[in-house]
Amino acid sequence: MSSNTAGFGRNENAGGLRFRNRGPEVDSETVLAALDDPDCRKLLEATTDEALTAQELVDRCDVPRSTTYRKVERLTEAGLLEEQVRLRTDGKHASEYRRAFEDVTISLSAGDGFEVGISQPEPVAGD
Repeated sequence: MSSNTAGFGRNENAGGLRFRNRGPEVDSETVLAALDDPDCRKLLEATTDEALTAQELVDRCDVPRSTTYRKVERLTEAGLLEEQVRLRTDGKHASEYRRAFEDVTISLSAGDGFEVGISQPEPVAGD
């Protein structure tokens, strides 16, 4: 497990909650909303050990195709999934999605409000 922790974006105030963020520009509210969505959590769970295409996600997660595409986009924008290209010998390449984090942490501090951070996996040889 990596000790590298990347946070999200900038200071924000949403509904009275302050988010103190570090690292790449990703909105904390977007991350928390995605994690609160049951379909998004199913997709994240399915992509824990392997990258899957949208069709494979539809089949494994029992989520409608149109919903799967919307949720994959939401998770990708939140920085929770990463998109890659699966090369096929027949030339019909497909996008596949892999979970882009090991852990998400939410910390509360008296002065700064909530802090959301992501523990990124160690790069795999060849990536």
